[in-house]
Amino acid sequence: MDNTKKKVKIGAAGHAMNAIAFILLTLGSVICVLPFIIIVSGSFTDNTTILREGYSLLPRNITLSAYRTIFKAPQDIFQAYKMTFIYTILGTGIGLMVITMTSYVISRNEFKYRNQVSFLIYFTSIFGGGMLPWYLMYANVLGMKGKMFPIWFPALMSPFLVILMRTFIKGSVPDAITESAKIDGAGHVTIFSRIVLPVLGPGLATVGLFLALGYWNDWYRASMFSVNSKTWTLQFYLYDLLNASTAIKQMSQNSSISTKDLPTESVKMAMAVVATGPVLLFYPFVQKYFVSGITVGAVKG
Repeated sequence: MDNTKKKVKIGAAGHAMNAIAFILLTLGSVICVLPFIIIVSGSFTDNTTILREGYSLLPRNITLSAYRTIFKAPQDIFQAYKMTFIYTILGTGIGLMVITMTSYVISRNEFKYRNQVSFLIYFTSIFGGGMLPWYLMYANVLGMKGKMFPIWFPALMSPFLVILMRTFIKGSVPDAITESAKIDGAGHVTIFSRIVLPVLGPGLATVGLFLALGYWNDWYRASMFSVNSKTWTLQFYLYDLLNASTAIKQMSQNSSISTKDLPTESVKMAMAVVATGPVLLFYPFVQKYFVSGITVGAVKG
C-alpha cells in the first residue's frame, strides 16, 4: 500500500484565484489599518497644520500639545482609567457568569419552560420601556443616582449575548454527553462545571470580548448617573474634555480668549489613541479564541 502523500496540483485558474484573493485581503487589511495610522499621525501633528493642510499618513510639525492637553490633570485621567477598569472587570466577570448559567438553563431540553424564557429574553431586544422609565427606576425608585451600581449593572446581560452563548453550548456539548452524565448520577452543577465550562473557552472569550468592549466604550450611563468626576469612565472624561475645549473655542470668537494652546483637532485624534490603546494591547491575546468562537455552532454535523 502506497502511503506517499500526493500533492494536489493547482492549475492556472487556481493560482489566479489565489492571487486575486491575496490582493483583495491585502487591500482590505490596508484599508482597515490606514484610519488608525492617520489618527496616530494626527495626534502628533500641530493643530494649525491639520486645519490648513488636512490629515496625512506621516505627522508634520510634530508636537505633543494634544497629549499635554489631555494629561494636563493626570490624576483625573488616571482616576477615569481606574474606574473604567473597575467597571470592565466587574461587569465582564459577573456578566459572563450570569450569561453562561442562563444560557445553560435555556439550552436544556428537560427545562419545561425554556421556550417561554427564551421568548421573554428575545422580546426585550425588540421592545423596551424607554429611556425615561429606565432612568427613573434607577435614579428615583432605587435611589442609585451618583452610585456606581447603575453604571455597570444594566449592561450585565443582553439578549444577543445570551442567544450567542446558548448556541455555543448547543454546538459544543452534545445532548448525548449530558444524558450520559445524568445516568451516571451527575447533577446540573456537576455537568455545568465539569463538562460544559471546560469546552466553552472560545465562547467565553467571544462573549467576554463583547462585554469588555461594551464597558470600555461606554460613556452614556456615566453621563446619566455620575454626579462627580470620581465615578466617570474614561470615555465620558474625554467626551467632557472635548466639549470643554469646543466651548472655549466658541467663546473665544467673541472675546479676547486665546486658543493657540487649545489643539482641538489634534486632541480628538489623541483621545482616540488614549481610549483604544489598551484594547489594541489586549485583543491579540484573545484573537485566536474569538476567531474560533464565532464559528462554533455555525455548522453542526
